[in-house]
Amino acid sequence: MQPGRNSTLIYGLLLGVWALVVAWQVEEHVRVREAAKNDLRKRSEAIANTLGAVVRGLQFRGAVFRDRLEPVLGELVAGGTNGTASGEVVSIEMLNATNGVMASAGRSMDYLQQPDILQAGEHWGLRTMTRVYPVEGAFLTNMLIVEVPTNFMRGGPRGFPRREPRPGEMGTSNTNGSDTNAAAAGHFEPPPPPEDRSGPPREGEPHSPRLPFWARGLDEKQYEDMKATHELHGLLLTLSTQSLQAVVNDDLWLRCIIVFFAGISALGAGLAWRNTGRTADLQIRLVRASELNSHLREMNLAAAGLAHETRNPLNIIRGMAQMISKQTGTPAEIRDKSRAIVDETDKVTAQLNEFINYSRPREVRRSRIALNSAVNEVVRTLTHDIEEKKLHVATGGEPIAIEADDQLLRQVLFNLLINAIQAVDAGGKIQISAQHANAAEASLEIRDDGPGVPPERRQEIFKPYFTTNEKGTGLGLAVVQQIVLAHGWEIECLANEPKGAVFRITHLKLVEKS
Repeated sequence: MQPGRNSTLIYGLLLGVWALVVAWQVEEHVRVREAAKNDLRKRSEAIANTLGAVVRGLQFRGAVFRDRLEPVLGELVAGGTNGTASGEVVSIEMLNATNGVMASAGRSMDYLQQPDILQAGEHWGLRTMTRVYPVEGAFLTNMLIVEVPTNFMRGGPRGFPRREPRPGEMGTSNTNGSDTNAAAAGHFEPPPPPEDRSGPPREGEPHSPRLPFWARGLDEKQYEDMKATHELHGLLLTLSTQSLQAVVNDDLWLRCIIVFFAGISALGAGLAWRNTGRTADLQIRLVRASELNSHLREMNLAAAGLAHETRNPLNIIRGMAQMISKQTGTPAEIRDKSRAIVDETDKVTAQLNEFINYSRPREVRRSRIALNSAVNEVVRTLTHDIEEKKLHVATGGEPIAIEADDQLLRQVLFNLLINAIQAVDAGGKIQISAQHANAAEASLEIRDDGPGVPPERRQEIFKPYFTTNEKGTGLGLAVVQQIVLAHGWEIECLANEPKGAVFRITHLKLVEKS
Protein backbone atom coordinates (compact mmCIF):
# COMPACT_ATOMS: atom_id res chain seq x y z
CA MET A 1 0.00 0.00 0.00
CA GLN A 2 1.28 3.43 -0.89
CA PRO A 3 2.20 5.93 1.86
CA GLY A 4 -0.46 8.40 0.67
CA ARG A 5 -3.18 5.75 0.99
CA ASN A 6 -1.88 4.81 4.43
CA SER A 7 -2.15 8.45 5.56
CA THR A 8 -5.68 8.77 4.17
CA LEU A 9 -6.70 5.57 5.98
CA ILE A 10 -5.21 6.74 9.27
CA TYR A 11 -6.81 10.20 9.01
CA GLY A 12 -10.16 8.62 8.16
CA LEU A 13 -9.85 6.25 11.12
CA LEU A 14 -9.07 9.13 13.50
CA LEU A 15 -12.01 11.12 12.14
CA GLY A 16 -14.25 8.08 12.58
CA VAL A 17 -13.12 7.59 16.18
CA TRP A 18 -13.78 11.26 16.91
CA ALA A 19 -17.24 10.98 15.32
CA LEU A 20 -17.97 7.93 17.51
CA VAL A 21 -16.95 9.92 20.60
CA VAL A 22 -19.28 12.75 19.52
CA ALA A 23 -22.18 10.31 18.96
CA TRP A 24 -21.47 8.65 22.31
CA GLN A 25 -21.50 12.00 24.13
CA VAL A 26 -24.73 13.04 22.41
CA GLU A 27 -26.35 9.76 23.45
CA GLU A 28 -25.10 10.19 27.03
CA HIS A 29 -26.40 13.76 27.12
CA VAL A 30 -29.84 12.58 25.94
CA ARG A 31 -29.77 9.87 28.62
CA VAL A 32 -28.88 12.39 31.33
CA ARG A 33 -31.63 14.72 30.13
CA GLU A 34 -34.21 11.93 30.23
CA ALA A 35 -33.00 10.89 33.69
CA ALA A 36 -33.39 14.49 34.89
CA LYS A 37 -36.90 14.59 33.42
CA ASN A 38 -37.79 11.33 35.20
CA ASP A 39 -36.47 12.76 38.48
CA LEU A 40 -38.70 15.80 38.01
CA ARG A 41 -41.66 13.53 37.26
CA LYS A 42 -40.98 11.57 40.44
CA ARG A 43 -40.82 14.79 42.46
CA SER A 44 -44.12 15.83 40.87
CA GLU A 45 -45.71 12.53 41.91
CA ALA A 46 -44.28 12.91 45.41
CA ILE A 47 -45.77 16.41 45.68
CA ALA A 48 -49.14 15.11 44.41
CA ASN A 49 -49.11 12.31 47.00
CA THR A 50 -48.19 14.84 49.67
CA LEU A 51 -51.08 17.02 48.57
CA GLY A 52 -53.43 14.05 48.78
CA ALA A 53 -52.28 13.31 52.28
CA VAL A 54 -52.74 16.98 53.24
CA VAL A 55 -56.27 17.07 51.84
CA ARG A 56 -57.21 13.88 53.68
CA GLY A 57 -55.75 15.32 56.86
CA LEU A 58 -57.92 18.44 56.56
CA GLN A 59 -61.19 16.48 56.42
CA PHE A 60 -63.84 17.33 58.99
CA ARG A 61 -66.79 14.98 59.03
CA GLY A 62 -66.18 14.17 55.36
CA ALA A 63 -65.58 17.79 54.31
CA VAL A 64 -62.53 19.99 53.63
CA PHE A 65 -62.95 23.78 53.90
CA ARG A 66 -61.44 25.87 51.14
CA ASP A 67 -60.21 28.59 53.51
CA ARG A 68 -58.17 25.90 55.24
CA LEU A 69 -57.01 24.16 52.06
CA GLU A 70 -55.83 27.13 49.95
CA PRO A 71 -53.31 28.46 52.57
CA VAL A 72 -51.78 25.00 52.64
CA LEU A 73 -51.56 25.03 48.84
CA GLY A 74 -49.96 28.48 49.02
CA GLU A 75 -47.35 27.25 51.50
CA LEU A 76 -46.62 24.31 49.22
CA VAL A 77 -46.09 26.66 46.27
CA ALA A 78 -44.03 29.22 48.18
CA GLY A 79 -41.82 27.19 50.47
CA GLY A 80 -41.64 23.62 49.25
CA THR A 81 -42.69 20.48 51.09
CA ASN A 82 -41.50 16.92 51.27
CA GLY A 83 -37.99 17.78 50.27
CA THR A 84 -38.89 19.91 47.26
CA ALA A 85 -36.73 22.90 46.43
CA SER A 86 -38.03 26.31 47.40
CA GLY A 87 -39.89 27.80 44.47
CA GLU A 88 -39.96 24.55 42.49
CA VAL A 89 -43.78 24.32 42.58
CA VAL A 90 -45.10 27.03 40.28
CA SER A 91 -48.86 26.43 40.53
CA ILE A 92 -51.48 23.99 41.81
CA GLU A 93 -55.00 23.94 40.36
CA MET A 94 -57.86 21.62 41.38
CA LEU A 95 -60.36 20.98 38.58
CA ASN A 96 -63.98 19.84 38.38
CA ALA A 97 -65.56 17.64 35.74
CA THR A 98 -65.75 20.53 33.27
CA ASN A 99 -62.11 21.46 33.93
CA GLY A 100 -63.08 24.52 35.91
CA VAL A 101 -60.76 25.69 38.68
CA MET A 102 -62.20 25.07 42.15
CA ALA A 103 -59.10 25.75 44.25
CA SER A 104 -55.64 27.00 43.23
CA ALA A 105 -52.36 28.46 44.39
CA GLY A 106 -49.54 30.15 42.45
CA ARG A 107 -49.76 31.74 39.05
CA SER A 108 -52.20 30.43 36.49
CA MET A 109 -50.60 28.73 33.48
CA ASP A 110 -53.67 29.15 31.16
CA TYR A 111 -53.49 25.48 30.21
CA LEU A 112 -57.24 25.11 30.75
CA GLN A 113 -57.77 26.85 27.42
CA GLN A 114 -55.74 24.13 25.68
CA PRO A 115 -57.63 20.82 25.83
CA ASP A 116 -54.81 18.99 24.00
CA ILE A 117 -52.48 19.61 26.97
CA LEU A 118 -55.07 18.24 29.41
CA GLN A 119 -55.65 15.29 27.11
CA ALA A 120 -51.90 14.52 26.87
CA GLY A 121 -51.54 14.60 30.64
CA GLU A 122 -48.04 16.18 30.47
CA HIS A 123 -46.60 19.34 28.95
CA TRP A 124 -43.01 20.60 28.87
CA GLY A 125 -42.53 24.33 28.44
CA LEU A 126 -39.38 26.40 28.27
CA ARG A 127 -39.22 26.83 32.04
CA THR A 128 -41.99 24.65 33.46
CA MET A 129 -43.35 21.11 33.42
CA THR A 130 -47.10 20.53 33.93
CA ARG A 131 -48.74 17.20 34.80
CA VAL A 132 -52.43 16.34 35.20
CA TYR A 133 -53.51 13.85 37.88
CA PRO A 134 -57.05 12.35 38.14
CA VAL A 135 -59.14 12.63 41.31
CA GLU A 136 -62.44 10.84 41.86
CA GLY A 137 -65.27 11.16 44.36
CA ALA A 138 -64.74 14.53 46.07
CA PHE A 139 -67.17 17.49 46.08
CA LEU A 140 -66.38 21.18 46.32
CA THR A 141 -68.68 24.04 47.28
CA ASN A 142 -67.80 27.67 47.70
CA MET A 143 -66.76 26.94 51.24
CA LEU A 144 -65.69 23.33 51.33
CA ILE A 145 -64.66 20.20 49.57
CA VAL A 146 -66.66 17.21 50.75
CA GLU A 147 -66.36 13.45 50.55
CA VAL A 148 -62.61 13.23 49.90
CA PRO A 149 -61.87 9.53 49.31
CA THR A 150 -58.84 7.72 50.65
CA ASN A 151 -57.63 6.91 47.12
CA PHE A 152 -57.15 10.64 46.38
CA MET A 153 -54.54 10.11 43.64
CA ARG A 154 -55.31 7.25 41.31
CA GLY A 155 -53.13 6.09 38.44
CA GLY A 156 -50.76 8.23 36.41
CA PRO A 157 -51.24 11.43 34.47
CA ARG A 158 -54.12 11.57 32.07
CA GLY A 159 -56.51 14.08 30.59
CA PHE A 160 -60.04 14.90 31.48
CA PRO A 161 -62.81 15.22 28.91
CA ARG A 162 -64.53 18.56 28.96
CA ARG A 163 -68.29 18.18 29.34
CA GLU A 164 -70.53 20.71 27.63
CA PRO A 165 -72.85 22.44 30.15
CA ARG A 166 -76.46 21.41 30.13
CA PRO A 167 -79.12 23.78 28.81
CA GLY A 168 -79.83 26.46 31.37
CA GLU A 169 -76.72 25.58 33.38
CA MET A 170 -74.27 28.38 34.21
CA GLY A 171 -70.48 28.28 34.03
CA THR A 172 -68.21 26.57 36.48
CA SER A 173 -67.42 27.96 39.83
CA ASN A 174 -64.02 29.45 40.74
CA THR A 175 -62.06 30.11 43.83
CA ASN A 176 -63.99 33.30 44.52
CA GLY A 177 -67.17 31.28 44.12
CA SER A 178 -69.98 32.90 42.14
CA ASP A 179 -72.22 30.18 40.73
CA THR A 180 -75.91 30.80 39.99
CA ASN A 181 -76.74 27.29 40.97
CA ALA A 182 -78.64 27.40 44.21
CA ALA A 183 -76.53 24.66 45.69
CA ALA A 184 -73.30 26.61 44.98
CA ALA A 185 -74.32 30.16 45.94
CA GLY A 186 -73.02 31.63 49.20
CA HIS A 187 -72.30 29.32 52.09
CA PHE A 188 -73.46 25.83 51.37
CA GLU A 189 -75.67 24.84 54.25
CA PRO A 190 -77.00 21.35 53.92
CA PRO A 191 -80.81 21.32 54.50
CA PRO A 192 -82.35 19.45 57.40
CA PRO A 193 -82.27 15.78 56.78
CA PRO A 194 -85.57 14.54 55.32
CA GLU A 195 -87.00 11.23 56.08
CA ASP A 196 -84.55 8.45 55.94
CA ARG A 197 -84.10 6.94 52.50
CA SER A 198 -81.21 4.75 53.48
CA GLY A 199 -83.44 1.70 53.71
CA PRO A 200 -84.98 -0.20 50.87
CA PRO A 201 -87.50 1.74 48.77
CA ARG A 202 -91.11 1.62 49.83
CA GLU A 203 -93.57 -0.37 47.87
CA GLY A 204 -94.82 1.58 44.89
CA GLU A 205 -91.99 4.19 45.02
CA PRO A 206 -89.49 4.43 42.12
CA HIS A 207 -85.93 3.35 42.83
CA SER A 208 -83.52 6.35 43.38
CA PRO A 209 -79.79 6.45 44.22
CA ARG A 210 -78.73 6.86 47.81
CA LEU A 211 -77.53 10.44 48.41
CA PRO A 212 -74.92 11.60 50.96
CA PHE A 213 -76.28 12.94 54.19
CA TRP A 214 -75.44 16.54 53.24
CA ALA A 215 -77.31 16.22 49.92
CA ARG A 216 -80.58 15.05 51.39
CA GLY A 217 -83.38 17.32 50.36
CA LEU A 218 -82.04 17.71 46.82
CA ASP A 219 -83.77 16.02 43.98
CA GLU A 220 -81.78 13.91 41.56
CA LYS A 221 -81.37 16.66 38.93
CA GLN A 222 -80.08 19.15 41.50
CA TYR A 223 -77.67 16.56 42.79
CA GLU A 224 -76.35 15.78 39.31
CA ASP A 225 -75.96 19.50 38.52
CA MET A 226 -73.99 20.06 41.69
CA LYS A 227 -71.77 17.07 40.90
CA ALA A 228 -70.96 18.54 37.48
CA THR A 229 -69.66 21.78 38.98
CA HIS A 230 -68.45 20.79 42.45
CA GLU A 231 -67.10 17.27 42.19
CA LEU A 232 -63.25 17.21 42.25
CA HIS A 233 -61.98 15.40 39.17
CA GLY A 234 -58.41 16.53 38.53
CA LEU A 235 -55.22 18.13 39.82
CA LEU A 236 -53.06 20.36 37.59
CA LEU A 237 -49.52 20.56 39.03
CA THR A 238 -46.84 22.80 37.45
CA LEU A 239 -43.18 22.57 38.49
CA SER A 240 -40.20 24.73 37.53
CA THR A 241 -37.56 23.10 35.31
CA GLN A 242 -34.76 25.29 36.69
CA SER A 243 -33.04 22.41 38.48
CA LEU A 244 -33.43 20.22 35.37
CA GLN A 245 -31.88 22.91 33.17
CA ALA A 246 -28.97 23.29 35.60
CA VAL A 247 -28.26 19.55 35.44
CA VAL A 248 -28.63 19.49 31.65
CA ASN A 249 -26.42 22.55 31.15
CA ASP A 250 -23.68 21.18 33.42
CA ASP A 251 -23.77 17.87 31.58
CA LEU A 252 -23.72 19.66 28.21
CA TRP A 253 -20.57 21.58 29.21
CA LEU A 254 -18.97 18.34 30.33
CA ARG A 255 -19.82 16.63 27.03
CA CYS A 256 -18.51 19.61 25.04
CA ILE A 257 -15.23 19.50 26.97
CA ILE A 258 -14.90 15.76 26.31
CA VAL A 259 -15.62 16.26 22.60
CA PHE A 260 -13.14 19.16 22.47
CA PHE A 261 -10.31 17.18 24.03
CA ALA A 262 -11.19 14.17 21.89
CA GLY A 263 -10.84 16.41 18.84
CA ILE A 264 -7.53 17.76 20.13
CA SER A 265 -6.32 14.20 20.71
CA ALA A 266 -7.37 13.13 17.21
CA LEU A 267 -5.69 16.19 15.73
CA GLY A 268 -2.53 15.54 17.74
CA ALA A 269 -2.51 11.91 16.64
CA GLY A 270 -2.92 13.02 13.02
CA LEU A 271 -0.05 15.49 13.32
CA ALA A 272 2.08 12.85 15.05
CA TRP A 273 1.36 10.41 12.21
CA ARG A 274 2.24 13.04 9.63
CA ASN A 275 5.47 13.90 11.46
CA THR A 276 6.26 10.19 11.73
CA GLY A 277 5.78 9.84 7.99
CA ARG A 278 7.97 12.85 7.32
CA THR A 279 10.61 11.55 9.74
CA ALA A 280 10.62 8.20 7.98
CA ASP A 281 10.93 9.95 4.62
CA LEU A 282 13.80 12.08 5.93
CA GLN A 283 15.52 9.01 7.32
CA ILE A 284 15.25 7.34 3.93
CA ARG A 285 16.69 10.45 2.30
CA LEU A 286 19.48 10.60 4.84
CA VAL A 287 20.36 6.98 4.20
CA ARG A 288 20.41 7.62 0.47
CA ALA A 289 22.45 10.80 0.96
CA SER A 290 24.85 8.91 3.20
CA GLU A 291 25.25 6.22 0.58
CA LEU A 292 25.78 8.87 -2.09
CA ASN A 293 28.23 10.71 0.14
CA SER A 294 30.16 7.53 0.74
CA HIS A 295 30.23 6.89 -2.99
CA LEU A 296 31.40 10.44 -3.68
CA ARG A 297 34.07 10.13 -1.01
CA GLU A 298 35.32 6.95 -2.63
CA MET A 299 35.25 8.65 -6.01
CA ASN A 300 37.11 11.62 -4.57
CA LEU A 301 39.81 9.41 -3.09
CA ALA A 302 40.10 7.55 -6.37
CA ALA A 303 40.36 10.82 -8.31
CA ALA A 304 42.93 12.20 -5.86
CA GLY A 305 44.95 9.01 -6.21
CA LEU A 306 44.70 9.19 -9.98
CA ALA A 307 45.83 12.83 -9.94
CA HIS A 308 48.74 11.95 -7.67
CA GLU A 309 49.83 9.11 -9.90
CA THR A 310 49.49 11.30 -13.00
CA ARG A 311 52.05 13.79 -11.70
CA ASN A 312 54.87 11.25 -11.96
CA PRO A 313 54.56 10.71 -15.74
CA LEU A 314 54.17 14.46 -16.19
CA ASN A 315 57.40 15.04 -14.28
CA ILE A 316 59.14 12.52 -16.53
CA ILE A 317 57.76 14.22 -19.64
CA ARG A 318 58.85 17.61 -18.28
CA GLY A 319 62.34 16.33 -17.53
CA MET A 320 62.78 14.77 -20.97
CA ALA A 321 61.59 17.97 -22.65
CA GLN A 322 64.10 19.99 -20.67
CA MET A 323 66.91 17.57 -21.63
CA ILE A 324 66.04 17.85 -25.32
CA SER A 325 65.97 21.65 -25.14
CA LYS A 326 69.44 21.73 -23.48
CA GLN A 327 71.23 19.33 -25.84
CA THR A 328 73.83 20.91 -28.09
CA GLY A 329 73.13 20.72 -31.73
CA THR A 330 69.33 20.65 -31.20
CA PRO A 331 67.58 22.73 -33.82
CA ALA A 332 65.94 25.93 -32.60
CA GLU A 333 62.50 24.68 -33.63
CA ILE A 334 62.88 21.56 -31.46
CA ARG A 335 64.03 23.64 -28.52
CA ASP A 336 60.98 25.92 -28.78
CA LYS A 337 58.64 22.93 -28.85
CA SER A 338 60.45 21.41 -25.89
CA ARG A 339 59.95 24.58 -23.85
CA ALA A 340 56.24 24.62 -24.81
CA ILE A 341 55.96 21.03 -23.53
CA VAL A 342 57.55 22.10 -20.23
CA ASP A 343 55.13 25.06 -19.86
CA GLU A 344 52.03 22.97 -20.56
CA THR A 345 53.26 20.28 -18.22
CA ASP A 346 53.67 22.87 -15.47
CA LYS A 347 50.06 24.05 -16.01
CA VAL A 348 48.68 20.52 -15.75
CA THR A 349 50.80 19.82 -12.69
CA ALA A 350 49.54 23.01 -11.01
CA GLN A 351 45.93 21.99 -11.66
CA LEU A 352 46.59 18.50 -10.29
CA ASN A 353 48.14 20.00 -7.17
CA GLU A 354 45.10 22.26 -6.69
CA PHE A 355 42.74 19.32 -7.11
CA ILE A 356 44.65 17.20 -4.64
CA ASN A 357 44.66 20.09 -2.21
CA TYR A 358 40.88 20.57 -2.61
CA SER A 359 40.06 16.88 -2.23
CA ARG A 360 42.16 16.52 0.91
CA PRO A 361 40.05 16.23 4.14
CA ARG A 362 40.32 19.34 6.31
CA GLU A 363 41.42 18.52 9.85
CA VAL A 364 41.43 21.77 11.83
CA ARG A 365 44.04 22.00 14.57
CA ARG A 366 43.23 25.17 16.42
CA SER A 367 45.77 27.36 18.15
CA ARG A 368 46.21 30.99 19.12
CA ILE A 369 47.33 33.09 16.12
CA ALA A 370 48.13 36.80 15.86
CA LEU A 371 46.09 37.73 12.81
CA ASN A 372 48.08 40.82 11.78
CA SER A 373 51.37 38.91 12.00
CA ALA A 374 50.00 36.10 9.76
CA VAL A 375 48.80 38.69 7.21
CA ASN A 376 52.20 40.40 7.07
CA GLU A 377 54.03 37.10 6.54
CA VAL A 378 51.77 36.17 3.61
CA VAL A 379 52.31 39.62 2.07
CA ARG A 380 56.11 39.16 2.30
CA THR A 381 55.76 35.78 0.59
CA LEU A 382 54.10 37.47 -2.41
CA THR A 383 56.48 40.45 -2.53
CA HIS A 384 57.78 39.47 -5.99
CA ASP A 385 54.27 39.43 -7.53
CA ILE A 386 53.35 42.71 -5.79
CA GLU A 387 56.47 44.50 -6.99
CA GLU A 388 56.11 43.10 -10.49
CA LYS A 389 52.73 44.87 -10.92
CA LYS A 390 53.77 47.85 -8.77
CA LEU A 391 50.78 47.38 -6.42
CA HIS A 392 50.08 49.28 -3.19
CA VAL A 393 49.21 46.77 -0.42
CA ALA A 394 48.14 48.25 2.92
CA THR A 395 47.79 46.17 6.07
CA GLY A 396 46.57 47.32 9.42
CA GLY A 397 43.67 47.30 11.76
CA GLU A 398 43.37 46.36 15.39
CA PRO A 399 45.80 43.88 16.95
CA ILE A 400 43.71 40.73 17.13
CA ALA A 401 44.45 37.18 18.24
CA ILE A 402 42.12 34.48 16.94
CA GLU A 403 41.69 30.74 17.28
CA ALA A 404 42.48 28.92 14.01
CA ASP A 405 44.64 26.36 12.24
CA ASP A 406 47.87 28.22 11.38
CA GLN A 407 48.62 26.43 8.11
CA LEU A 408 45.03 26.56 6.83
CA LEU A 409 44.67 30.23 7.76
CA ARG A 410 47.82 31.11 5.83
CA GLN A 411 46.49 29.19 2.83
CA VAL A 412 43.22 31.21 2.97
CA LEU A 413 45.16 34.49 3.14
CA PHE A 414 47.48 33.38 0.32
CA ASN A 415 44.64 32.39 -2.01
CA LEU A 416 42.61 35.58 -1.36
CA LEU A 417 45.67 37.82 -1.78
CA ILE A 418 46.85 36.12 -4.99
CA ASN A 419 43.29 36.36 -6.32
CA ALA A 420 43.32 40.13 -5.63
CA ILE A 421 46.76 40.55 -7.21
CA GLN A 422 45.58 38.80 -10.38
CA ALA A 423 42.36 40.88 -10.51
CA VAL A 424 43.79 44.42 -10.21
CA ASP A 425 45.67 46.29 -12.90
CA ALA A 426 49.24 47.53 -12.59
CA GLY A 427 49.52 50.21 -9.92
CA GLY A 428 46.30 49.06 -8.20
CA LYS A 429 45.54 49.10 -4.51
CA ILE A 430 44.86 46.25 -2.09
CA GLN A 431 43.88 46.74 1.55
CA ILE A 432 43.84 44.05 4.26
CA SER A 433 42.28 44.95 7.63
CA ALA A 434 40.98 43.17 10.72
CA GLN A 435 38.55 44.58 13.31
CA HIS A 436 36.42 43.50 16.25
CA ALA A 437 32.84 42.57 15.41
CA ASN A 438 31.80 42.16 19.07
CA ALA A 439 33.29 41.07 22.35
CA ALA A 440 33.78 37.48 21.16
CA GLU A 441 34.25 37.69 17.39
CA ALA A 442 36.31 39.52 14.76
CA SER A 443 36.19 39.97 10.99
CA LEU A 444 38.79 40.21 8.20
CA GLU A 445 38.42 42.11 4.92
CA ILE A 446 40.51 42.09 1.72
CA ARG A 447 39.64 44.97 -0.60
CA ASP A 448 40.86 45.66 -4.13
CA ASP A 449 40.10 48.24 -6.82
CA GLY A 450 39.90 45.77 -9.67
CA PRO A 451 36.91 45.18 -11.97
CA GLY A 452 34.90 43.58 -9.17
CA VAL A 453 32.47 40.68 -9.34
CA PRO A 454 28.95 41.01 -10.85
CA PRO A 455 26.13 40.39 -8.29
CA GLU A 456 24.86 37.32 -10.15
CA ARG A 457 28.30 35.64 -9.88
CA ARG A 458 29.15 36.40 -6.27
CA GLN A 459 27.89 33.00 -5.15
CA GLU A 460 29.23 31.05 -8.13
CA ILE A 461 32.84 32.14 -7.67
CA PHE A 462 33.14 29.80 -4.68
CA LYS A 463 32.16 26.77 -6.76
CA PRO A 464 34.92 24.42 -8.00
CA TYR A 465 36.37 25.18 -11.45
CA PHE A 466 34.52 28.46 -11.79
CA THR A 467 36.93 31.28 -12.71
CA THR A 468 36.99 34.58 -14.57
CA ASN A 469 40.79 34.48 -14.95
CA GLU A 470 42.13 32.75 -18.03
CA LYS A 471 45.19 31.56 -16.09
CA GLY A 472 43.21 30.47 -12.99
CA THR A 473 42.38 26.87 -12.09
CA GLY A 474 38.98 27.70 -10.54
CA LEU A 475 39.82 25.93 -7.27
CA GLY A 476 41.44 28.71 -5.26
CA LEU A 477 38.26 30.26 -3.85
CA ALA A 478 36.64 26.81 -3.51
CA VAL A 479 39.53 25.80 -1.24
CA VAL A 480 39.10 29.06 0.70
CA GLN A 481 35.40 28.38 1.32
CA GLN A 482 36.17 24.79 2.31
CA ILE A 483 38.66 25.93 4.96
CA VAL A 484 36.37 28.73 6.17
CA LEU A 485 33.44 26.34 6.67
CA ALA A 486 35.71 23.85 8.44
CA HIS A 487 36.50 26.56 11.01
CA GLY A 488 32.84 27.56 11.39
CA TRP A 489 33.39 30.95 9.77
CA GLU A 490 31.52 32.63 6.92
CA ILE A 491 32.81 34.29 3.76
CA GLU A 492 31.02 36.56 1.33
CA CYS A 493 31.88 38.64 -1.71
CA LEU A 494 30.66 42.25 -1.75
CA ALA A 495 31.10 45.34 -3.91
CA ASN A 496 33.88 47.79 -3.04
CA GLU A 497 32.73 51.32 -3.80
CA PRO A 498 33.48 52.98 -6.13
CA LYS A 499 34.92 49.88 -7.81
CA GLY A 500 36.47 46.56 -6.97
CA ALA A 501 35.52 43.69 -4.67
CA VAL A 502 35.56 42.93 -0.96
CA PHE A 503 36.05 39.45 0.47
CA ARG A 504 34.87 39.46 4.08
CA ILE A 505 35.41 36.62 6.58
CA THR A 506 33.25 36.84 9.73
CA HIS A 507 32.76 34.97 13.00
CA LEU A 508 36.49 34.65 13.72
CA LYS A 509 36.66 33.58 17.35
CA LEU A 510 38.76 35.88 19.52
CA VAL A 511 41.31 34.57 22.01
CA GLU A 512 42.16 36.50 25.15
CA LYS A 513 45.72 37.67 25.58
CA SER A 514 47.78 35.33 27.70
